[in-house]
Amino acid sequence: MAETSATTGTGEPASRPRKSSWKYIGPGIVVAATGVGAGDLVATLIAGSKFGYTLMWAAVIGCVVKISLAEAAGRWHLATGRTLFDGWRSLGPWTTVYFAVYVVLWGFLYGATAMSSSALPIVALFPDGPGLKFWAIVTGLIGLAFVWFNRYAVFEKVMTVLIGIMFVVVVYVAARVVPDVGASFAGLLPVLPDGSLLYTLGLIGGVGGTITMAAYGYWVNAKGWSNSSWMKVMRLDNRVAYITTGVFVVAMLIVGAELLHASQTALTSGDRGLIDLGKVLEDRFGAGTAKLFLVGFFATSFSSLIGVWHGVSLMFADFVERFRAPAAGRAKTGEHEGADVAERRQRSLPFRAYLLWLTFPPMTLLWLDEPFGLVIAYGVLGAFFMPFLALTLLWLLNSSRTPGEWRDGWVSNGMLALSGLLFVVLCVQQVRELPW
Repeated sequence: MAETSATTGTGEPASRPRKSSWKYIGPGIVVAATGVGAGDLVATLIAGSKFGYTLMWAAVIGCVVKISLAEAAGRWHLATGRTLFDGWRSLGPWTTVYFAVYVVLWGFLYGATAMSSSALPIVALFPDGPGLKFWAIVTGLIGLAFVWFNRYAVFEKVMTVLIGIMFVVVVYVAARVVPDVGASFAGLLPVLPDGSLLYTLGLIGGVGGTITMAAYGYWVNAKGWSNSSWMKVMRLDNRVAYITTGVFVVAMLIVGAELLHASQTALTSGDRGLIDLGKVLEDRFGAGTAKLFLVGFFATSFSSLIGVWHGVSLMFADFVERFRAPAAGRAKTGEHEGADVAERRQRSLPFRAYLLWLTFPPMTLLWLDEPFGLVIAYGVLGAFFMPFLALTLLWLLNSSRTPGEWRDGWVSNGMLALSGLLFVVLCVQQVRELPW
């Protein structure tokens, strides 16, 4: 540890700034692996299949938007020594009510989705084995046991392996279809073909944009980065995360453009679209490439599962701590946020209770159609989360809650405002598309 040379705005000691170094990279890899799910890859494939390379520019802008949003979440944690939920709570009781309803309902429906998504490629790889429900339950139980018994360091290593598999497979498949380099660069010029607006907004705002972006600050603390001396390290880590995400998106656009656009092959929406792509790859390149792709599909889905099991459970544990002791404030929960606090949260009853909530109640949905009212409520709450995140960060980082040195500048304000506006538009569209 470097010698103490200053104090943070919260009065906590701050070490001299660490040099940004690749050896520290970790939480960004976790958030990238968690944020990109199978459904995101299918949405990108469909955009490529419909519009070719034309929307490549949207993927790049989306990458920049996510870098800005995650940087803001990480900066709040490091600059203030407080968690994001602690910041939300300071904005008024409405944030507590919204988050409480959201995290309970979202966890119930997401658990079933994540387990089914992880099971799909296993069923495709072993068609003569047990069915989808069996493998969904198995993946959920494995995720539960893994997060329950392991700490952040092991979790990060496993997530790094999974994102490595995702990266190699996706880039390999993109290389196999032989991208049109000229068309790729031409796609960097902003153009909106007829009927492409919603796909464009989805590419900019949808891929890698979930509640896990809010969890990034918690993973930063779990890594042991606890004050503003880690700011440069966090920013490098965050850029690596979303540049990696950008590579995924570009690679899948290439696959959609080259493999599906010319032949006008249609994919099933949602996770099952990747099973369709596996069949197309088998017809074009053989069973080996198709099986490799299914392994990548599994790594994509399972990394999202364990990432949510870990990150959102940390957020829920923090939420319960703050809710139980609002008057005590930082006296009870008030260690400067870092690895020790994260370690304690991972052993806490709320953390483990939310893990169980993500795993067992959602299993009932594997046999039942999702209730109509539940789907509507989930869709509305989910659609509002990303605007909620962007706009509350804009509020927090321009207020006296943040030390002056680390408040938003005009670039950060512009990007957060753009993010908020983008996510409001996506929110309205998502609510309109619900089966009212």
